[in-house]
Amino acid sequence: MKYTELDIKGAYLIEIEPHEDNRGFFARGFCKKELKEKTGIDFEVCQSNVSYNIKKGTIRGMHYQIHPYEEMKIVSCVKGAIFDVVLDLRKDSDTYLKWQGFELTEDNYKMLLIPEGCAHGFQSLKDDTVLNYKVSQYFTPNADSGVRYNDPLINVDFPIKENITISEKDKNHKDWVR
Repeated sequence: MKYTELDIKGAYLIEIEPHEDNRGFFARGFCKKELKEKTGIDFEVCQSNVSYNIKKGTIRGMHYQIHPYEEMKIVSCVKGAIFDVVLDLRKDSDTYLKWQGFELTEDNYKMLLIPEGCAHGFQSLKDDTVLNYKVSQYFTPNADSGVRYNDPLINVDFPIKENITISEKDKNHKDWVR
């Protein structure tokens, strides 16, 4: 697997290395040992989640869990396509309040590793999009938090502007205060 560290420290774009033959291909999708050797990250999978999104333009995010329940995520798109975003909320980070977005699709097999202390969100770029998450922490309802997807201070530039679908909860997250 190929690991490319992003501008946001601890965030990585992960690409598989397929071994192809006349049947298709086989590739490793996760290896705890290899991730630690190549990035120094010790990722313990506690949960695996699936997100199904009916409509193109659906936004989920920007989600995170507060201390001491911060979580690391590895997100992949197994059907359809998404614009996936990592947002740095670590006040001591050089990239505090900066975000980066990437297209993850069923065809490019890329994954995004979101480090602890960062928020995550995405927008579906096709109808019937499915994501898989590997998560390093158990979901803890009283630690669940978020930043509003269109917070003007952060200004995430989701590609689809019209006819978006978003939950009331995500729509009503508070703006981030420095």
